[in-house]
Amino acid sequence: MKTYLTTGAALLLTTTAVHAVGLDRSNQDITAIFESGNYVELSFGSIRPDVSGADLGTPTAYDGVAGDFVQTSASLTYQINDRVSAALIIDQPFGVDVAYAGSPATSALGGTSAELNSRAITALARYRINENFSVHGGLRTETLDGSITLSGAGFGPLSGYNVELASSSAVGYVAGVAYERPDIALRVALTYNSSMEHEFDTVEAIGPVVVNPGSVTTVETPEALNLDFQTGVAADTLVFGSIRYARYSDTLVSPAFYASQTGGGSLTDIDDGTAYTIGVGRRFSDAFSASVSYSWEAEGDSPLVSPLSPTNGSKAISIGGQYTMGDIVLSGGVRYTRVGDAMPETAVPVANFTDNDVVAIGMSIGYRF
Repeated sequence: MKTYLTTGAALLLTTTAVHAVGLDRSNQDITAIFESGNYVELSFGSIRPDVSGADLGTPTAYDGVAGDFVQTSASLTYQINDRVSAALIIDQPFGVDVAYAGSPATSALGGTSAELNSRAITALARYRINENFSVHGGLRTETLDGSITLSGAGFGPLSGYNVELASSSAVGYVAGVAYERPDIALRVALTYNSSMEHEFDTVEAIGPVVVNPGSVTTVETPEALNLDFQTGVAADTLVFGSIRYARYSDTLVSPAFYASQTGGGSLTDIDDGTAYTIGVGRRFSDAFSASVSYSWEAEGDSPLVSPLSPTNGSKAISIGGQYTMGDIVLSGGVRYTRVGDAMPETAVPVANFTDNDVVAIGMSIGYRF
């Protein structure tokens, strides 16, 4: 039995937003390293969240808090010899795009916003020990920049606070092991993604007044474990899935002025999290395959969340297809995510978010050479 899903098709089926674990967007997917032969692929996703809520203490409603965004990635896999292959992966591992409309004078969160942009380049190598076992690893460099504004009555004297985090790059590593049985299309791969420490040049202000013209804010992106698996269960039928754990509790953003006003507080408060995906795929012909998958992240112990991340857990269904024309591989998918209800809090709960969802549409084009 052959595997039939390319890495891009699998990625499209797991593309998520608002929210996967923490700030995740690409899940740091490295399965391109398992492509056979030489293969290059470009992927594109359009993600449209519908995340709305309302103040608890005022009549203010917040519509469209999470902004639409585009997710792109690219990968190149090259077979050096029978035992060694290499891959180069470019993706956007983390992101935030949140903005609350409304007047800060008459609402708890009006004017609050957060933006985080990222780009990562991962260089990997894989060594096949024998037909069943292999190891893989390499280096990843990522570049981040961001901006956060706290606004509204819910933030008291810190309403109007803004911090700009200039672009910062850091280097980490990836390491993993895999077990395969080609006769039944079985593969189980465990991959560790190291944390990375960023040092952001920082400017803080309250309204037009700069309160910290320059300092350095150290932020650690999370270490994470990815478990990816697939196996044939019948002729031309494959079961696949993944588990991702990310340790976001160490991802703290505590700029100097903000820390001095809050007793060392952090602008972020993100729990460690685990996301799961399970799916089944079917090859209908040598040219066409399709799949369906279900993904979920459990709700936290409490519905109270940061205003910068106004959701709590998620459940999603994805449908995808792949068509092969000679050396060209076309893939596409759609994903519907229902995000859990949540109550953003500052010192106390200030808003309520219910009945929200996300629609994502993705496509990719690949070429074997």
